[in-house]
Amino acid sequence: MISNSIALFERAQKSIPGGVNSPVRAFRSVGGTPIFIKNAKGAYLFDEDGNKYLDYINSWGPMILGHAYDPIIDAIKERAGFSTSFGAPTLLEIEMAELIKSMAPNIDLVRMVSSGTEACMSALRLARGYTGRNKFIKFEGCYHGHADAFLVKAGSGVATQNIQTIPGVTAGVSNDTLTAPYNDLEAVKHLVSEHKNTIAAIIIEPIAGNMGCILPEPGFIEGIRQICDAEGILLIFDEVMTGFRLAAGGAQQKLNINADLVTYGKVIGAGLPVGAFGGKKEIMQHIAPLGNVYQAGTLSGNPIAMIAGFTLLNILKQNPDIYVQLEEKTKYLQVGMEKVLHKHSVPFSINRFGSMISLHFSNKSVKNFSDAAACDIALFNKFFHAMLHAGIYLPPSGYETWFISNALTYGNLDYTINAIDAFFEKENK
Repeated sequence: MISNSIALFERAQKSIPGGVNSPVRAFRSVGGTPIFIKNAKGAYLFDEDGNKYLDYINSWGPMILGHAYDPIIDAIKERAGFSTSFGAPTLLEIEMAELIKSMAPNIDLVRMVSSGTEACMSALRLARGYTGRNKFIKFEGCYHGHADAFLVKAGSGVATQNIQTIPGVTAGVSNDTLTAPYNDLEAVKHLVSEHKNTIAAIIIEPIAGNMGCILPEPGFIEGIRQICDAEGILLIFDEVMTGFRLAAGGAQQKLNINADLVTYGKVIGAGLPVGAFGGKKEIMQHIAPLGNVYQAGTLSGNPIAMIAGFTLLNILKQNPDIYVQLEEKTKYLQVGMEKVLHKHSVPFSINRFGSMISLHFSNKSVKNFSDAAACDIALFNKFFHAMLHAGIYLPPSGYETWFISNALTYGNLDYTINAIDAFFEKENK
């Protein structure tokens, strides 16, 4: 029963556009009524009706150790007693920046902001200010937040809502946004040749998470790095999802490729609203007050967000085996799902990188947004609701990656695999 969630959704729609404060939460893609969450602990979510769910969203990534992890909650409680905001510098901001630098490669300076969207928006502005150029390249299906420039052919929520053009995004902004298919290096070369000496940056999710989990083909990002070096273009890694989740050094470390600028979010606040962008001093010194590229934020470096993120990152830094455990659990889930899907002769493609994974109902590999869009979305929607009924909370869209937390046990994973088996057993009768 979800009677309380139904009532709350009806109530919410009277005061909140669409009844939600972020579109993907509305269940518009999968249908039905969104579940209103009351609390969470470890691997579980609990809704307003008292139902319990295994969580495979984990607040879209940051709950690496599970919900309400005691050391993080204790640190937040203690820090909140000092006040929730100052609007002035704090020691904790320095310690947080130093911790990020100690874990992530190729970063000299870090600027804290309040969201991943703000981090990507600011990094692009910095790239334009540094290079004196206006255009940039992004990839179809990659989502870098809802700033105007990034909403051209974005994935994730925009795809879920089936919005093709965004009212309010001007033609001028769109003209400066060049798009290429993910994993298509030749398309990037063509754009760079066609717009010689006008491109400031190429921004990419190095492991895409907003059209499902999409891995870069061998040589793809290496080729982009070479193009950027040859053409004086800045390479921006959007690590809002991947940063500190895939490894201490994020995708830069896992792929062994350094970006010029890196954006962070989600994980560095342990679930609180926060973001950051960083890079080499040569570039970052163009940000005010050192330089003339203006960026500001009253709540940037908020002490509650900082202590939450600082506590989480310290735990991850001191316990590198957590990343091994996460990867082993995610691989276990993958292998289990593959066996079940082969057993029932279901066309599928599973993509996995570290603790990010996505299941696509497709008879071919999913390597870009077009591939993801061609999957059997109707089957995914039916699958989603069956899993929800079984107490398994998946992203309510076929265009989203799943995130594994270390709070998930192998028993939880077996339960999930068995639930998938039961669904297709019933489906094929």
